[in-house]
Amino acid sequence: MTAQVLALHRSQTHSFSKSAMPQLNLLAGLGVEGDVHCGETVKHRSRVAQDPTQPNLRQVHLIQAELFEQLSRQGLQVSPGQMGENLTTQGLDLLALPVDTVLSIGDSARLRVTGLRNPCGQIEQFQAGLLAAVLERAADGRLIRKAGIMAVVLNSGLVRPGDAIRVLLPPLPHRALERV
Repeated sequence: MTAQVLALHRSQTHSFSKSAMPQLNLLAGLGVEGDVHCGETVKHRSRVAQDPTQPNLRQVHLIQAELFEQLSRQGLQVSPGQMGENLTTQGLDLLALPVDTVLSIGDSARLRVTGLRNPCGQIEQFQAGLLAAVLERAADGRLIRKAGIMAVVLNSGLVRPGDAIRVLLPPLPHRALERV
């Protein structure tokens, strides 16, 4: 299966879920036009409280649709946009990508992967059992975060459902994703 955009979402407020959109305008260095997290510096409230001058490494949130299928098998019903992602993808293991991977989407948009989304308590408030399902512990004790990845916009462009996603890996050695 070719990696592609399945669905698009944004919200102008700090709501947990985001509304479906027919297209998104990605703005270089800022994020999703019209989304509450658009900007050069951090917009997530917990990050703003720590240091409002931090660079915004969480401009765009991506989740793979395959996660929703996995959650469904566990009895949890989650649809695209409900976990607050901007782009729902299909056919690409986002969690396996290294830091600094470039995702080329549509005619001109390019994203640089910065790290993993760190799931918070809002996920559990949205649906009981969801936090444990997206934040597992491996046998060696390390946390496995499955709530998607974060990226910054390198090149502006419109993205639409059905757009192909091309993956450009960074030079070796690759660095594994960590929470941002």
